[in-house]
Amino acid sequence: MTPDDLVGCLTAADATTVLIDGRSGAGKSTLADDLLRRWPASSVVRLDDIYPGWDGLAWAVEHVRTELLRPRADGRPGRWRQWNWTTGTAGPWHRVEPGGRLIVEGVGTLSRAHRALADLGIWVETPNDVRRLRALQRDGDTYRPHWARWAAQEERLIAATDPRSTADYTAVESANGQSWTLHPR
Repeated sequence: MTPDDLVGCLTAADATTVLIDGRSGAGKSTLADDLLRRWPASSVVRLDDIYPGWDGLAWAVEHVRTELLRPRADGRPGRWRQWNWTTGTAGPWHRVEPGGRLIVEGVGTLSRAHRALADLGIWVETPNDVRRLRALQRDGDTYRPHWARWAAQEERLIAATDPRSTADYTAVESANGQSWTLHPR
């Protein structure tokens, strides 16, 4: 299945909420941006904007469920709190209206609890060496000293939530990095 095929399915189903998960550097943001171009969404929420620092993965997962996904699933506005990585402090709240199209992407986006509150879940699969290279090219020396610490949090979360098993599709990037193929789980 191509991203265009996926958009056709989302449109036909009148879907509103898509979750995109995968490990750091897997290409989640790139896939979310590609999907956004094809399926204009009211909002894209990136967990990179929510994690409260390098040890905040578990907190962000709970925050997204209780503050953003659960209210929207109940027909109420959702919200999320931005983290200011420069100052190390919580930033402003952002409101997301119910019913509008929403793409949520980031490590920890896809779990059984989250998937039950969304229309579609995608797991992005990328080899470890490619992921690490991308992440360090993207964030450089800011990320380098935290790579192992963050990867350990990812591993604990994946072991606890098994996001791959809750995904409707696994996304695999082409060798040239120019397109995606989505495989049903």
